[in-house]
Amino acid sequence: MAGARVASFMETKVEFPFPLLVCDVGGTNVRFSLVEAPGAALLSLTPQQTGDHEGLAEAAEAALAGCALRPRSMLVCAAGPNEGRRIKLTNAAWLIEGQQVAKALGLEQGLMFNDFEAQALSLPILRDEWVTPVGAVGPGDDGPLLVNGPGTGLGTAALIKAEGKWRAIASESGHLDFAPVTDEERAFWPHVEPVLGRITPEALISGPGLRRLHRARLAALGQARPDLDGVEIVDLALADREGPEAATIRAFWRLVARFAGDMAITFLSTGGVTLAGGILPRIVPLLDADEFRASFERKAPYEWLVRRIPVRVLTAHDTVLAGMADIAARPQAYAIDYEARRWR
Repeated sequence: MAGARVASFMETKVEFPFPLLVCDVGGTNVRFSLVEAPGAALLSLTPQQTGDHEGLAEAAEAALAGCALRPRSMLVCAAGPNEGRRIKLTNAAWLIEGQQVAKALGLEQGLMFNDFEAQALSLPILRDEWVTPVGAVGPGDDGPLLVNGPGTGLGTAALIKAEGKWRAIASESGHLDFAPVTDEERAFWPHVEPVLGRITPEALISGPGLRRLHRARLAALGQARPDLDGVEIVDLALADREGPEAATIRAFWRLVARFAGDMAITFLSTGGVTLAGGILPRIVPLLDADEFRASFERKAPYEWLVRRIPVRVLTAHDTVLAGMADIAARPQAYAIDYEARRWR
């Protein structure tokens, strides 16, 4: 039945037998969905906590417990640099070895991506109702597309179309050096707690970074620094939009905008910028579109370039899982080195 249906990539003879398990591995959470056949709706499984399991195979078995369908293939994205068939998570202890996962779960095939590489490959399937535009900028052109955003870490990737196929360009730009550019930032920057001796974009534009940003801002103002985590800061900000936590969220949005503008001119992403990650959908109510665009566009001497680049926030959940399901169903539409990366 469904298990007999396969999607094939003729150039490399790669097949992804269905049912398919798609999985998004973060430093904090692991999300799974089952797909019975190519083009079928995703069946969400119980999310797992990364820290509750020894590895991906154990988390997958926990998510599949009680499920009648067993996957024959698995596509995974994970928050760490992709080494072909293995990924070491940047913000958690897991080392994911694709072929070991395939053996443990009895899979016939598998493929793995960096999380924002997979986010980039998901851009062509995004629907208008899944995103919120930021500012009144017209549609982008046929240039590169960019996706970035904060979660446990900070991810960035670009997407281009080459010879009719979508090709993702992964990066680790969240680990560049980061510096203040406004008077407000110069005031709190000396109070930012370094990570491994450095202040990077990820050190501030992430879940843990939101905590560092809030503490640094309060220290610069001479105020007590309560030990709040990112979730608590967001909750307090939404409850009191004039309070210090809301002010920190607005500063956070300015940093998101500034970094997104930096990456937009790095990749010349005239096709548009999509902001993703687990934090941003929750804080859209505190987004000032005009202020965001001003920070995003302040890129002398290239204001003329970024001024015409549209920006949108991805507010729907699990779109990256839908994107990976599409790769399995239509592998010929994507320029991926399947031969070097497939698990079997």
